[in-house]
Amino acid sequence: MSIHVDNRDGVAMIKPAGRIDSGNASEFEAIVSAKLDEGVQKLVFDFGDLDFISSAGLRVVLVAGKRMRESKGKLAFAGLRDNVHDVFAMSGFLKLFQAHKTLDEALAAVR
Repeated sequence: MSIHVDNRDGVAMIKPAGRIDSGNASEFEAIVSAKLDEGVQKLVFDFGDLDFISSAGLRVVLVAGKRMRESKGKLAFAGLRDNVHDVFAMSGFLKLFQAHKTLDEALAAVR
């Protein structure tokens, strides 16, 4: 797994690539928590290069979503690949969070 973190016009973007599983979810969590601890109010997860996410990775996303709701922030997903989309759908995450096909759509949704 690799994780690219960027900021575009006041929106924090986190783009993991590869696999998020129990072996590396703590690294993902540390990066996400650091961004949230900075007080980020607009966050997009760009999952376009993510091949797999386990329950450990889903937990990180859920915690981020809860923290964003508590702070009245905005969170969106972009670019879910079919297999990752299926995991998010089966886990109910697509009912809790906005998912968009493109990064530009996700960025517009949180602005």
